[in-house]
Amino acid sequence: MELYFSPLACSMATRIALYEAGASADYLEVDPKTKAVLKDGSDFTEVNPLGLVPTLRTDDGAVLTENAAILQYVADRFPQANLGTGAGMERSRLHQWLCFIGTELHKGLFVTLLDKKAPQDAKTYVVEKNLSRLDYLENYLQGREYLLDHFSVADAYLVTVINWTMATPPVELAKWPALTAYYERLRARPSVAKAIAEEFELYKAEIARHKAAA
Repeated sequence: MELYFSPLACSMATRIALYEAGASADYLEVDPKTKAVLKDGSDFTEVNPLGLVPTLRTDDGAVLTENAAILQYVADRFPQANLGTGAGMERSRLHQWLCFIGTELHKGLFVTLLDKKAPQDAKTYVVEKNLSRLDYLENYLQGREYLLDHFSVADAYLVTVINWTMATPPVELAKWPALTAYYERLRARPSVAKAIAEEFELYKAEIARHKAAA
């Protein structure tokens, strides 16, 4: 199994899920600017024409894209890790949260805030329009440890996205105490702590590499 990733990107959610499952995988870093696979210099767009991470190559050679799909694949591939749910409404709830995180938070809020080329007016508009999504999470997480009744791939995705608040000053996480407590609790989870520590070091190397190439 091969996971194409970029440091601290949404692909970190799959790394967390694989660590939770105790699964072995080859982690192939992709430079987000050049789209080169660092291991061998190959063109990542030959694997995924959109050049987006995460991209997963399964043991049988199939290539899977899109974060929510990959996370559900990992949950199904390693059922002993209990990262997914059963059929019926439980699975629909998992889909609900993966869609919410992907559309309302990842794309709806953070993509624009993290884009260095986005106009300030655009960032202001996005914050005004979408901070209510964090209010929704704050209310939902009152008295809850996880999004479902156990740690799931949805939590792996959410903690990855909330981790971006370190780089998005307009979003002051302390304004949402239940969400802050959730984030701190999950950051202490071994799989999450390991993934963040490893990818933060890779991210620093990425920044240094880009500065040297400028």
